[in-house]
Amino acid sequence: MKKTLSYLVILVIVSGITIKASAQKTIYVRPVVTDEVLTNPGMGFMTFQRFNGDTLNAGSGWTEGFPVEYQKFDGDLKNKDYPETSIAYFRVYWKFVEPEMGKYNWEMIDKALKTAHDRQQTLMLRIAPYGTGPDRDVPEWYRAMTGDRDEWLPDGKKGWRVDAEDPGYARYFGKMIKDLGQRYDGHPDLEAVDLSIVGFWGEGRGSAILTQQTREALVNAYTDHFKKTPLIMLLTDEKTNKYGLTQANVGWRVDCIGDLGFWAKEQDGWTHMYRYYPQGIINFGMKDAWRKAPVSLEICGTLKSWKAKQGYNINDVEYIINETLKWHISSFNAKSSGVPEEWWPQINRWLNKMGYRLVLRSFAYPEYIAANKKLSFKSWWENKGVAPCYKKFLLAIRLTNEKRSVVMITDADITTWLPGDNLYDDAVFVPYDMPAGEYILQVGIVDRQTHEPRVKLAIAGRDTEGWYTIGKIKIQ
Repeated sequence: MKKTLSYLVILVIVSGITIKASAQKTIYVRPVVTDEVLTNPGMGFMTFQRFNGDTLNAGSGWTEGFPVEYQKFDGDLKNKDYPETSIAYFRVYWKFVEPEMGKYNWEMIDKALKTAHDRQQTLMLRIAPYGTGPDRDVPEWYRAMTGDRDEWLPDGKKGWRVDAEDPGYARYFGKMIKDLGQRYDGHPDLEAVDLSIVGFWGEGRGSAILTQQTREALVNAYTDHFKKTPLIMLLTDEKTNKYGLTQANVGWRVDCIGDLGFWAKEQDGWTHMYRYYPQGIINFGMKDAWRKAPVSLEICGTLKSWKAKQGYNINDVEYIINETLKWHISSFNAKSSGVPEEWWPQINRWLNKMGYRLVLRSFAYPEYIAANKKLSFKSWWENKGVAPCYKKFLLAIRLTNEKRSVVMITDADITTWLPGDNLYDDAVFVPYDMPAGEYILQVGIVDRQTHEPRVKLAIAGRDTEGWYTIGKIKIQ
């Protein structure tokens, strides 16, 4: 790191006013930028029905909807043939959450949250109302209320297991979501909750034909009871998505990223990537939702099936990646299926753009300061990702030497650091009892409670505790 030459007096003429700068030296630092792939909270690839260190799904398949089958853990958090992750995604059917009416299997969710924490992850959660097949039905007690008929979409196509317009559906499914929110909203290990209301796997099929009364009851079950934990809506239809946006800052997700023609022959050329998603994002009002809440996307099939079954080449993969970046993706569910070896350069480029990637481009501070005085600084940050950090971490400055170490918290709101350049200038008080001497000045983005670093920056100089060394400063 290079210090600028000192100056004694600088005269600046602004509108006829003469301003005399301080005589002490200002130190300007330009950290070295790195291209290292960073694993940071709330972004990047995620594990699915698994956790860091678990064996991946074999072949091109995956599991979902059922309680996690916990694997023996050997202490190694790395994922073979798969990126390191900070999120574990758990999708489970309603029947496993509420096996008896009003009696919840909270232990199942508690265990998943704790396991995620122990594996250095947070848990993203969807409670899907039902899936396909009898073993994926609504809870038995609710099926007993509705009767045996298990296909209700008026167009004769599959999608609803029970009639969503039966008042009991919104009442009972909604109550479960309400109770879920009352128990878990704001849990430090809960990353986000999918706003799932109808359709196989909770993907929202048929939500467009709901009456407004039913739609509002189901959406409100989430927005009224998750005020701290982010909500992520399925991209379903204009009425549901726009209503959700009126109730809360909600992000969005889709579950078939990469469909360039999976079913195009049977559907007159219709695809998710070329037709549905680009139009739906705009028409359903979600184009700018990323500014306030995360976009979390899920693969169609798996990366292995893209190659083996769909026959995708590098250009296809690049196109898909670029579309997701254009849509401001923060996290991606690749269904815990391995990455083809030859595609790793593209995956790493993706990871270096996905979510936020914070670079401290410049930091200026005085050569010395007195105890019980303000330490003023100027900083220039660049977010080289495609989204902000949605977590309210704190920007902190640490002064440390062999005698004393102190962490000083700034007022920076890093959730407002959108892609591109961001300036942040501030001053923090140096404690009155700081001993005189030379200190190492460091910066870090830290946890609100522990004041320990949580976010890796895309610059050199990180120490073993996660702080980034900027230079030295004297306390007189």
